Amino acid sequence: MLTMDHLCPYPIIQAPMAGGATTPELVAAVSNAGGLGSLAAPLLSPLAIIEQAEHIRRLTDKPFAINLFVQARPTIDFAALESAKLLLQPVCQELGWEALPTPTRWCEDFESQLDALITAHPAMASFTFDVLHGSQMQRLHDAGILVVGTATNLQEAIVWQAIGADAVCLQGVEAGGHRGTFIGAQQASTLGTMALLKACLPHMQIPLIAAGGIMDGHDIAAMRAAGAQWVQMGTAFLTTLESGISSAYKQRLLQAESDTTRQTRAFSGRYARGLDNRFMQLMAGVAEQVPAYPVQNALTGSIRAAAAKENNTELMSLWCGQGVARSKEISVADLMAELVRDMQTA
Repeated sequence: MLTMDHLCPYPIIQAPMAGGATTPELVAAVSNAGGLGSLAAPLLSPLAIIEQAEHIRRLTDKPFAINLFVQARPTIDFAALESAKLLLQPVCQELGWEALPTPTRWCEDFESQLDALITAHPAMASFTFDVLHGSQMQRLHDAGILVVGTATNLQEAIVWQAIGADAVCLQGVEAGGHRGTFIGAQQASTLGTMALLKACLPHMQIPLIAAGGIMDGHDIAAMRAAGAQWVQMGTAFLTTLESGISSAYKQRLLQAESDTTRQTRAFSGRYARGLDNRFMQLMAGVAEQVPAYPVQNALTGSIRAAAAKENNTELMSLWCGQGVARSKEISVADLMAELVRDMQTA
């Protein structure tokens, strides 16, 4: 069976970033350059997961990963839903809408997505937001797929190790986008990447992947020296030529001269880090009242789609990590060459 050590030449995993950033072209380019590309599939239908995996295979014969959110379909309280829609009224007014439309779909069915992932058969599957059941882990291992869990605190890392994960991705508070907390309150998991790595190392016998705030080869070398076998990098790949985010979103990232990110529940009902903008500011007073993921994420879907169509970055979710000021416009091949060179000389 494939092991973590034999996945690829360099210990660099491109973070799965849901919402269209991780195009097949991006995933394949990372794998072709000696890293491990990752397809973010949480928002994809089962058929789309299989199709995108096949697209990646047309572009590379190297290993790649697929990521899913571990989630259950929500039970909808329609009275509470109307209250939740009213919380978004200030944002609707910015768009000139009288009212927010009610979504027709709340999230994809996780079991169906997992079936599709196993059919797609990536070298590695990674999971966040919760932990797998033992039977799900067994199915993945029986299929010869390596399993990586996400942890934001020591207890979560221990649970993933106990259930049989092949590695754990330690997600520090610096990380962009959603955080994977599933034990304790999200706001209680406040450790940075290096501190989280040091807290977990004495208790772990499986490989650890450091994620959050890692932007260059010197950062990679520092994490490896501290005990991480791998790093996972997201923000650095968002501004590559192969990234699927809009040009307006890319420009906002490239223009960032300092860390202007913060965490908010307002977009999705789950804490996620991105550039501060008008949406966050309008929702700041009620962000703790919005419904949990995936309900809030579905409610804001039409807002984010309309904002994207208008290139209105003030109402888009501009997910990125605290290292955003070091973003650069570059091809994946050139970025990977820089990372490897600087990692080896650091």
